Amino acid sequence: MNIFKTKTELSSFLTELRKKNKTIGFVPTMGALHDGHISLTKQSASQTDYTVVSIFVNPTQFNDPKDLEKYPRTIDKDIEKLKQAGVSIVFLPNVTEIYPKKDSRIFDFGNIDKVMEGKHRQGHFNGVAQVVSILFEIVIPNKAFFGLKDFQQYVIVKELVKKYMADSNIEIIGCKIIREPNGLAMSSRNELLSSQERENASIINSTLQKAKTLTGEKSVDEIKNFVIQKINQNKFLKVEYFDIVDDTKLEQIKTWEEKSQKVGCIAVFCGSVRLIDNIYF
Repeated sequence: MNIFKTKTELSSFLTELRKKNKTIGFVPTMGALHDGHISLTKQSASQTDYTVVSIFVNPTQFNDPKDLEKYPRTIDKDIEKLKQAGVSIVFLPNVTEIYPKKDSRIFDFGNIDKVMEGKHRQGHFNGVAQVVSILFEIVIPNKAFFGLKDFQQYVIVKELVKKYMADSNIEIIGCKIIREPNGLAMSSRNELLSSQERENASIINSTLQKAKTLTGEKSVDEIKNFVIQKINQNKFLKVEYFDIVDDTKLEQIKTWEEKSQKVGCIAVFCGSVRLIDNIYF
């Protein structure tokens, strides 16, 4: 395994691979890796010659300093998991390597970064755009792989490439949500849950699945109310938002008759841990 801590060393290594006409896949992560992350590396391995995995807890995408402080960091375990998965290139920069000076760039994504996660975590997606654009410029991948659990992030990264990095020709690949046996979407934050909280958090996905079966008999607003009330009945859970939107512009769906693809996106607090999930209707 090749582990790089500086962008100069990584760039030099990747340049040599490109000279041999090798394709590069990229999986950016914040560590605390789980099977969802590993599934992204496998997708990359199946579509490209080499896969780069970055591990970097990006401070600019946290609007709550306490959230940044408690974000799980398990670097030794992460490296071991990547070795077992056959990943050969890992990028482990520190904050100064990514941000040698303050990044003051402001990205304009129209409305898609102002709803749902953007509304409740102001500045979050601007921080995501900052770090992803920097990492893309370092790695210059042919394809980059993102989990669809973070659906809004996936939409915004696609817009980032389209609007700000069109010449890069980076293809953004969305990969299906990987779930724990009880249906809970895999997340690094799950490590912060107690066993009792983790068990109760499974209600999030089961409620979304039930809601999907009711679209023929309930309106959009009735489905939204059903999901919120059902989850809030559990003493461990509190819904922050549940929105049903189209899957490109993230605009609110008013009726099921609308022709666009519809996605229900949810954020729920389980104790003090914030979890997100989504489902296609």
